[in-house]
Amino acid sequence: MSTTKTSILLVEDEENLHEALKLNLELEGYEVTSSFTGSEALQKVQGEYFDLIILDVMLPELDGITVTETIRVQNNEVPILILSAKNASSDRVLGLKKGADDYLTKPFNLEELLLRVQKLINKNKKMQEKDSVGDTYVFGSNTLDFKAQEAVTRKGERIQLSKKEAMLLKLLIENKNEVVPREKILQTVWGYNVYPTTRTIDNFILNFRKYFEEDSRNPQYFHSVRGVGYKYTE
Repeated sequence: MSTTKTSILLVEDEENLHEALKLNLELEGYEVTSSFTGSEALQKVQGEYFDLIILDVMLPELDGITVTETIRVQNNEVPILILSAKNASSDRVLGLKKGADDYLTKPFNLEELLLRVQKLINKNKKMQEKDSVGDTYVFGSNTLDFKAQEAVTRKGERIQLSKKEAMLLKLLIENKNEVVPREKILQTVWGYNVYPTTRTIDNFILNFRKYFEEDSRNPQYFHSVRGVGYKYTE
């Protein structure tokens, strides 16, 4: 069994609260890295892996909402728990739309915070365990290279994939033979702050059929399930 500790980035500029949270998280067995400004938090996220970020909204230099949005634009799916003294529903909605996974208003109950932390970390680990697709994947006469964002089609043509094409392909393949709901695609590929229409996702699926199917009108691999989502079968 791995002895690697679960790592948390704690971003809070109020020193007393920061130290109290850090102590309690460490008592729970977490490895806590501290940041006191938004820009410092972004530097640390770019430099190392975290299982969770606990992020205050009112921060020096860059506020927590901007930090969250920047992390999501970089296609980093690390769970983010926002802490905020702003308790209006519009503030919570904004935080979630920009990519936060949870939003807790101050003052909060410590036990509730620790429960939310554990729940987010467990959910993230389950999602990662399902991720069994490596950097390359072969199906039929097609080869995908997710890292290089390239594909070699059944005709032997090498094509460059967009970042979102590569992300959607990986998501569908990771959930092979299961319908992936539109909402999950929205969250994983586009993020909370951009809402593609069903037509947009349909166009991606049509492109995949052109690239990889023997007969794009009778697809073997990429399917649309009306009113539900999309599916990759093999």
